[in-house]
Amino acid sequence: MNNKFIIAVDAMGGEGSPKKVLDGISIFCEKNNDIFFKIFGDKNLIEKNISKKVNKDRYDIIHTDDFVKDEDSAFMGAKNKKTSMWLAVESVKNKEANIVISAGNTGALFVIAKLNIEMIDKIDKPALSGLWPNKLGMNVVLDLGANIECSEKNLLDFSIMGTSLFKSLFPSEEAKVALLNIGSEEGKGNETIKNTYQRLSTVKKNFIFKGYVEGNNIMTGDVNVIITDGFTGNIALKTAEGTASFITSELKKILTSNFLGKFSSIINMKNLNKFKDKLDPRKYNGAILIGLKSPVVKSHGSTDSVGFSNSLSVCEKIIKGNLIDKIKENINDIY
Repeated sequence: MNNKFIIAVDAMGGEGSPKKVLDGISIFCEKNNDIFFKIFGDKNLIEKNISKKVNKDRYDIIHTDDFVKDEDSAFMGAKNKKTSMWLAVESVKNKEANIVISAGNTGALFVIAKLNIEMIDKIDKPALSGLWPNKLGMNVVLDLGANIECSEKNLLDFSIMGTSLFKSLFPSEEAKVALLNIGSEEGKGNETIKNTYQRLSTVKKNFIFKGYVEGNNIMTGDVNVIITDGFTGNIALKTAEGTASFITSELKKILTSNFLGKFSSIINMKNLNKFKDKLDPRKYNGAILIGLKSPVVKSHGSTDSVGFSNSLSVCEKIIKGNLIDKIKENINDIY
């Protein structure tokens, strides 16, 4: 095997798997030639569905009959150590792959990951991070639901990890960190938020601390690493997803409801396509569980092959951007 980077793929998780996962690998391989895949799942189904465009020297298939079902509880899904999800995560633990990705059961994936992979030294809790568009580019937002309650230390850790992730994905850009809060004034928020503000204000390396950001300013582009607890972050995420879906569906309804709307959509097709592309959730597919000694990527279970391909691109940038090393370096600079 000449390929330097290896992605472990749970092929059996999520809607339409394994076909959508394998089609996503095929799309990814059209533009990337230095990634090798360890594909875990039913060998017969994988061989039947994987595109002939994907050279056989680009992947290995590790067969298992077992897989985590979407309806399984997190702990039920983690009990069987022969599932495609468990084996994929275990391959990262055993240094047989650089990163693992699954579109399967979110709770089970996180439990299996925590059971198999150690935490990075000095990090107390892993965080779930994601990508959100802004007017100027992209935001990294965390935590999105892994930790309902967070201490000042947790939020400081999230700042370190979020900055490291941002710099891994966008090495030429400057990380600008902000705490998600109910106001932009220094005195707003609970004691945990205010204490974290004071601590981040003293940090002079690795990122620029921009203070607080309110929910209505998340997408202005003034900040690009947004820190919050998992309770608030998950609500913000679901609100943003729902709003984007509402806007696109209502716009489509307006533009197809009558002749004038259809004519207008034809005239403005180029701009409409740009708008649609900006809000396409497949472009931002791939939540990252960070804080463990190997990164774990969760693709949305309902995404299609294009979305899964985009999450593979996130995996590639993470391993090529040396995310774990960046986190360790930044921890040593701050603690």
